[in-house]
Amino acid sequence: MAGDSKKLQPIIIKRVKKGGHTAHGGAWKIAYADFVTAMMAFFLLMWLLGSTTEGDKKGIADYFSSPLKVALLSGGSGSGDSSHVVKGGGTDITRSGGQVKKGDITTTKSTINLAAMRAEQRAAEAGKLEQIKKQMEEKLASSPKFGAIKSQIKLDMTPDGLRIQIVDDQNRPMFDSGSAIVKPYMRELLREIGAVLAEVPNHLTLEGHTDAQSFVGDRDGLGYGNWELSSDRANASRRELIAGGLPADRILRVQGLASSVLFVREDPLSPSNRRISIIVMNRDAEDRLFQKVPPEEAVAAAEAAASAPEAETSIVPSISNPNAR
Repeated sequence: MAGDSKKLQPIIIKRVKKGGHTAHGGAWKIAYADFVTAMMAFFLLMWLLGSTTEGDKKGIADYFSSPLKVALLSGGSGSGDSSHVVKGGGTDITRSGGQVKKGDITTTKSTINLAAMRAEQRAAEAGKLEQIKKQMEEKLASSPKFGAIKSQIKLDMTPDGLRIQIVDDQNRPMFDSGSAIVKPYMRELLREIGAVLAEVPNHLTLEGHTDAQSFVGDRDGLGYGNWELSSDRANASRRELIAGGLPADRILRVQGLASSVLFVREDPLSPSNRRISIIVMNRDAEDRLFQKVPPEEAVAAAEAAASAPEAETSIVPSISNPNAR
């Protein structure tokens, strides 16, 4: 019975039923994202290379080859597109429309013509000096006390500015013969001129002149002569102008020219050669005095001087009459 019970036990067969595939991880998503990013970066690089000029390419290459050199030299002809508004680089990415770079847009550039600007300044300054001349003429015409010496005052425009000349007269001299003491009526005139010129910002040059009459004791040029006398008279006139209200720092130069620049060349002994010249200087005269002449004007002046004919020098006879200066 026991054997029969063993034979009757059921045979159990276990069959393993295989199910579906289990879910994979997210690694493939990361790989795909890297691939898409790389492709986008590649196409972006190709687009930038196609839109970048040769100058920018060379600038980038120079920077990566020697960045310190490019940084110290602030770029250069190879550190950016030469068509940019700013030399050495520009705004490539900023565009005004389509594929046109901002640096390639045609713009209207305003240039400053220095020569034209200087010409306008000269014209404006000449107009101001003409106004001063007119003001001086009106003041002299309206003042009865200067009526007698009105003919001795000469006003004219020169390349250096407005020139006010007070010439001597046989009957009304500015100074005594051989003296640098100003006559009372001439002192009053100089102070009136100083009051008018005090309102003008221009600087002044004072020049003293004499005639060709030489001192008896100055035949060899070693004693007191016309050079010293003309300088003393110019300096005496300077003091009277300052007494009239002219600031002392407005006078840049006081010089005595003796008889080197005659007013009446055909008559070296004419009383009109004895005079005081007051020059209201323009900007060009001040620049020449301080050697601030622009380079192009200096070259033009040198060429004009080289091409100009030599000036004739007149020989003034030596006179030893001490009665007039």
